[in-house]
Amino acid sequence: MVAFFTSLLVLVLLIVPIFPYAKRRPVGTPITWGEAMLASVYVFFIMFWAYGVVPHHWLTWADSELNWRPDRMWLGPNGIMVFPKTGWTITTHWFPISVSAQAVRDVIAVVIYVVFLGIQMYIWAWWQNRGKRAEASAAVEPVSTYGRPLMKRA
Repeated sequence: MVAFFTSLLVLVLLIVPIFPYAKRRPVGTPITWGEAMLASVYVFFIMFWAYGVVPHHWLTWADSELNWRPDRMWLGPNGIMVFPKTGWTITTHWFPISVSAQAVRDVIAVVIYVVFLGIQMYIWAWWQNRGKRAEASAAVEPVSTYGRPLMKRA
């Protein structure tokens, strides 16, 4: 559990500096070879961490401490759904499909991948559109605290 949540924290700490850097870097500035290499290594490390380390720690935690094995049936004709750490059980004799705890573990791993892919696409779009946001904020006419347009003094 500690390894999984620590890897999530490290991922957040790796992603957070991207936003201040993007706001500081002028749009359209040519990138040097060294900056490109450094950025590519940094982004590759973030992707390695998000798609390799975090799901690995989830699968390890689910296999070891949560004990989500293929022989533990959660739903199905002979299934007893036992919620981890609480001991609360539900008998599921009425459900016609067998679902093991390992299947649920794997579905959660897929959800982790899909969430990280969505976050990655959002950050890409946010980075690419930072010039449009700067132009839009510059085009807005400044107003006073009462909402009236500010006038220049003659």
